[in-house]
Amino acid sequence: MYSSILVPIDLEEPSSWSKAAPTALALARCFNARLTLATIVEDKVAARAAQWSLIAYRDLLSSARARLGALADELRGASPMETRVGTGNISGGILDVAEQVEADMIVLASHRPEMRDWLIGANASRVVRHARCSVLVVRE
Repeated sequence: MYSSILVPIDLEEPSSWSKAAPTALALARCFNARLTLATIVEDKVAARAAQWSLIAYRDLLSSARARLGALADELRGASPMETRVGTGNISGGILDVAEQVEADMIVLASHRPEMRDWLIGANASRVVRHARCSVLVVRE
């Protein structure tokens, strides 16, 4: 049923993978699907951290790749897992990576909605609204 599953995570927030990654791993094993772990480096974070230096920007992306790879090694066990680092805004970056890996399911974590989420909209809700594939939102 599913052949490519994407798990977007925030490297700074363990709750973004603590439940979503095991759920996605179980689904990937069940469907013999390819699993991709991804993180997004926001443009505003990159601009602030790299201060418009191409070398610093590359270092920022390289650091994100290394951290994501280490996390993938920790989570993967015996299951094959790919990693991707996207850029842009969070929801747009997730959707871009989903298209790149031809994901037919996105498994992502979401916090409990707060009042500000009803007014502004959370990244998870944007992904759910705009994804071209199935999205499973996993809550703590």
